[in-house]
Amino acid sequence: MKKKLAIVLALSLTCAFPGFAMAEESTEAATEAAETEVPDVKGEGVMTYEEYMAAELDAEVVVETYVQAKQSWWEDKATVYTQDKDGAYFLYDMACSEEDYEKLVPGTKIKVTGFKSEWSGEVEIIDATFEFEEGEYIAPVLDVTELLGKDELIDHQNAFVAFKGLTVEPSTDADGNETPFLYNWDGSGDRDSNSDLYFNVSLNGETYTFTVESYLCDNTTDVYAAVEALQVGDVIDAEGFLYWYEGVNPHITTITKAE
Repeated sequence: MKKKLAIVLALSLTCAFPGFAMAEESTEAATEAAETEVPDVKGEGVMTYEEYMAAELDAEVVVETYVQAKQSWWEDKATVYTQDKDGAYFLYDMACSEEDYEKLVPGTKIKVTGFKSEWSGEVEIIDATFEFEEGEYIAPVLDVTELLGKDELIDHQNAFVAFKGLTVEPSTDADGNETPFLYNWDGSGDRDSNSDLYFNVSLNGETYTFTVESYLCDNTTDVYAAVEALQVGDVIDAEGFLYWYEGVNPHITTITKAE
């Protein structure tokens, strides 16, 4: 259903903003950190987010951005969620030593040189290299609930976002049984295999598929357990990264039951 690294040597053992019970605190902390002023001046040859988005696919791009979360590392390649004050960048299989991967903590500023690419609707940077720079920034969560189902939602692709007041809808497994979630998109996985979790939510009569990407939030995290505890009809709030796969398919890092 979506691309995965064949093997992962090092999983991210916690999400960037984890916590079934701590969602409010994580959001407040992120917002407070984000209030630090981020300089508008770009280094020589560095694109603005607007210039990056206007670039043709397969074009070489150079951006300055800030790590928000790490997804995985394997054979000197890292997959990382990053963002600046204007937009977000998903870095897929970026050249990175294991030592440098450990230094890519949330907030770290990096200069990235790679190629703009698209995979099933997901715009990303591939075949990239990077260097560390001075600076720090954690993006505040952006509530995009009202944009679900609208064309404008894709303008915030890969950003750290929030959805509120979603209703859990049934999924259907390979045997035709209805369930609140699936291990893997088709129900073929299980917890012991650290499978991705897929679950359906609805808003204003439309249904969307959300994912807990297990390389980002594995089966030891609070959000993984929170999805496993869902029941059809639950009303939830969710936070995560606005990934795209044949349409909106957020990678969720936090879930709370709506009050």
